[in-house]
Amino acid sequence: MTKEPATSPEKIAALRAIHDLFKGTGGASQAKRLLEALSQFSITTFEAMRYLDVYHCPARVLQLRKLGHRITTHWQTVVTEAGDKHRVGLYVLESGASHESN
Repeated sequence: MTKEPATSPEKIAALRAIHDLFKGTGGASQAKRLLEALSQFSITTFEAMRYLDVYHCPARVLQLRKLGHRITTHWQTVVTEAGDKHRVGLYVLESGASHESN
């Protein structure tokens, strides 16, 4: 069983700043927040929900991929605060961030 690594206070502060920068509850706003976070570090589904208000991270990742952003998913099994195991994605924006379609 893998325990979810704690999110550092510095990363939490950065995620909250991103949240404050890109207001809104719609999918486009959530995707902007997620992309900005991914440009700085990898992010788990739980971090996206808790600190960026991205409540369906796989949908936002798919949206970003359709725009040409290369995002890799690494699967992790984590234990939540409630003691339950969950399989969650750890998302990583690949070098070169995106490609332009001609």
